Amino acid sequence: MTAVVPAVLKFGGSSFAAPAAYEELAHALSARIDAEARPLAVVVSAMPGETERLRERLHEVDPHPSDDRVAGLLTLADTISAQLLTAALHRLGRPATVLAGHEAGFTTDETFMWARLRHIDPKPLKHALTAHQVVVVPGGQAVDGRGRPTWLGKNSSDLSAVAVAVALGAEHCEIHSDVAGIHSCDPNKVTGTRLLDHVSYDDAAAMSRLGAKVLHRRAVRLAERNGVTIICRHNKQPFLPGTVIGTGGGPTGVVVLNLRSLVLRYPDHRSADRAHRAFRSDGVDTVRLDDSPAVALIGGYVDQQESQRRHGLVPGQVVGIPVTEISGGHTTVHVAADEDEAVRLARKLHDNLPAPAATPTDAPAIRRPAGVRS
Repeated sequence: MTAVVPAVLKFGGSSFAAPAAYEELAHALSARIDAEARPLAVVVSAMPGETERLRERLHEVDPHPSDDRVAGLLTLADTISAQLLTAALHRLGRPATVLAGHEAGFTTDETFMWARLRHIDPKPLKHALTAHQVVVVPGGQAVDGRGRPTWLGKNSSDLSAVAVAVALGAEHCEIHSDVAGIHSCDPNKVTGTRLLDHVSYDDAAAMSRLGAKVLHRRAVRLAERNGVTIICRHNKQPFLPGTVIGTGGGPTGVVVLNLRSLVLRYPDHRSADRAHRAFRSDGVDTVRLDDSPAVALIGGYVDQQESQRRHGLVPGQVVGIPVTEISGGHTTVHVAADEDEAVRLARKLHDNLPAPAATPTDAPAIRRPAGVRS
């Protein structure tokens, strides 16, 4: 059985809205094993809200926990999900096991939060697949060179899935989520969005860096370096395919709306530059707004107050939410005052997207943002 390359699948947290979802997915995975006669490597995320519940509990004990405590605790939410799916598979008589972060063969730098993947050892996964039809990997988990738990960052289950594909020599990695792929804007907030059939590695990475709820940027780059094609699918049966991320890809015009992102304004450009460097050193995606002393923190899930305190920064003032337009080879960051204004602005920008739109560059120049005044 191990002579056949396993299928590599990832299921995000939205796949597990209720405990019964694990049983439903176990049945689907079992059917796929029978249909394809090959084993599966399955990466899973935590149930919705599970990570945040652990975060709240930690902050009740220590309002300013160290990064190693955060990484050690929050990743347990994904482990719970992996164990529940494995239990459901066992109930069906399927040999399955869990490889958590310290067992999977993924080694990072010594940054506990938003750690950088440094080495992928294929032996643990391949060995586990000699005895099991399904190996379940909790997303986002790894260890540093000293064996200490590290976290690969928000949405890093994507990165774990691509790392599994690289380890096993798989040509494809299937990412299942509550949408079938990448849209021209967030379909939950903006009507009339387009599902993009094929997106290049460069475009997908750029959209992720700017806050689009697509794949983890480092996952895209790892896939590109190793020739892994990413296939986005819906997470409910019949698991319809959507966007394919790989080489080539047509022109892309999109509006990036992420209500968890925020813009911090600093007293001067020097302070903003320092904040930009500090956040990036912590592994946080940021955009420096060149014509204003402001920094956009992308995607949320970062304790910006604690990060600024730790780096000795003058605290930035939250002035709004970035809404980013990618069109005609240019990227323009606008700033909306609040969530309602951000959604209205995104709808307006999306309605005005030209067709066909041009492909964005991976390192776009940031034009002067609307909404941030000197």
